Amino acid sequence: MKVLFIDTVHAILEQKLSAGGMECIEGYDWSRDKILAEVQHFDGIVIRSRTKIDKVFFQAATHLKWIARSGSGLENIDLEAAAAHGVTVFNSPEGNAQAVGEHATGMLLSLLNHLNRGDREVRTGIWRREENRGRELNALTVGIIGYGHTGSAFAKCLSGFGCVILAHDKYKSDFGTDQVKESTLDEVLATCDVVSIHLPLTAETRSLINAEFIRRCKMRPILINTSRGKIVDTSALVAGLKNNQLAGICLDVHEYETASFESLDTSSLPVPMQYLVASDRVIMSPHVAGWTEESYVKLSDFLAKKILAQFG
Repeated sequence: MKVLFIDTVHAILEQKLSAGGMECIEGYDWSRDKILAEVQHFDGIVIRSRTKIDKVFFQAATHLKWIARSGSGLENIDLEAAAAHGVTVFNSPEGNAQAVGEHATGMLLSLLNHLNRGDREVRTGIWRREENRGRELNALTVGIIGYGHTGSAFAKCLSGFGCVILAHDKYKSDFGTDQVKESTLDEVLATCDVVSIHLPLTAETRSLINAEFIRRCKMRPILINTSRGKIVDTSALVAGLKNNQLAGICLDVHEYETASFESLDTSSLPVPMQYLVASDRVIMSPHVAGWTEESYVKLSDFLAKKILAQFG
């Protein structure tokens, strides 16, 4: 079996596939045209987000048996076309769930305690204790929307703080525990001081967090997004901050990211993003919530096990 690595992943995946008898070819610098010209010779491909796996791709990939996506999101793969061509799609959401849960917790704690602002001020000789008085997570109610791998990992990270945790998942039921209350979306938006998004990007979730969603939030919550940037309407976030409908925002992912998640063009930032960049009520990171030293290994290790179990 011949495998094309379109994107870089941890070396453990290539090592394990090679040990399983597969021939691995690195095409990290191949253009899309070259990939389309050569993919007919491959049985499997390994990707992250660089290439759109669409109908044109599947028409060229005449011998393709499987696709391995390092990570959880599958929005760059036409899943209907994959099924129509009999191509198995693997991903590895288990690999970075803990990383995302910890990152979301860290962003929340930093915003609640003004750590970023306090750090900047102390470094410049500014000593404002009252203005940087924080809040305890223990006293808050946290709502989780989407209770898959990352949503449940975030709940686990929060459980030691003693806060009330509500979770809503449109496509799951009977997942509540002693520490997590299964809830409706209306209940989450009506009662939670923090709302964290853990959803895939689909036609249904694109711009889900919009002006109407924010209007339904009754507790002036902190909003956290560590899933996909285009789930959130940035203009609506800005309006929510200006209208005092939101207390703060934590964003690891951004509406204006490039498709490969590799950059943010700061030379031409839209006005809403400029506002977020300048706000002390916003904490941002460069799409790294699931990108730890440990998760980098686990993402590939989980993929290797899944691929070899079916095609080894």
